[in-house]
Amino acid sequence: MKLTLGFSPCPNDTFIFDAMVNGEIDTHGITFDHVMEDVETLNEWAKQGKLDITKLSYNTFIHTVNQYALLHSGSALGVGVGPLLVSKAPLDLKNIENYKIAIPGINTTANLLLSLAFPQAKNKTEMVFSEIESAVLNGTFDAGLIIHEGRFTYEKKGLTKLIDLGDWWEQTTHAAIPLGGIVIRRSFDKQLCATVDQIIKDSLAYSWQRYPSLSAFITENAQEMEEDVMRKHIQLYVNDYSTDLGETGRRAIQTLFEKAKAGGLIKGEMQGIFY
Repeated sequence: MKLTLGFSPCPNDTFIFDAMVNGEIDTHGITFDHVMEDVETLNEWAKQGKLDITKLSYNTFIHTVNQYALLHSGSALGVGVGPLLVSKAPLDLKNIENYKIAIPGINTTANLLLSLAFPQAKNKTEMVFSEIESAVLNGTFDAGLIIHEGRFTYEKKGLTKLIDLGDWWEQTTHAAIPLGGIVIRRSFDKQLCATVDQIIKDSLAYSWQRYPSLSAFITENAQEMEEDVMRKHIQLYVNDYSTDLGETGRRAIQTLFEKAKAGGLIKGEMQGIFY
């Protein structure tokens, strides 16, 4: 059987999927035809139902839950992993409705958190996440919503943190921050879904066995990232929730769905979150 699989070239994703797409582990007769794209491209593809299995932002999952089911492995959740709103100089967030803000995609969980924290922030423009810092530094935007390795690089580039939206979420909900998950078509039977879930867990375990060594698959796709930043990226975004969401992770995702619905961001009835 061949299944299509999409994930980003970021080290946390390549670390998780390396062994299963490169023949390092038993994949139980399944071949994964994989493609790597920016998370917002994957979000758009998920809305189109393009891939069998895909990484997506939880904000997108909220709107595609009747088409895709969440796997228990492969997710990016945690504490202290949220998006940051940054600027070139300090800004008063009481006036956020007046600021031009660059965001990494309308479908990202980062944008969902910004919308929940500051519903009055409407002047937002989508950009590839890796270009946001430069756009804020050159004055094109007043502020930028940064994700991924931006958390480790913004200060060196001369940017100021206005708010950590992860901290805001944690203090508001007392739950972990759901950033991205791995979903699979609901049309697949439960046994296949469970098998894919186990393959992802095995693939991640294989990468941890090799760590701190990083394979060429990880380093060559890391967009010229310094190796210490790659490791920080993996250590922050790949954690126990990535192996299995567990009760705490499942509760955090349910909380995100409830907050989005209460904020009027989703309407109508939804199927269950998991397969």
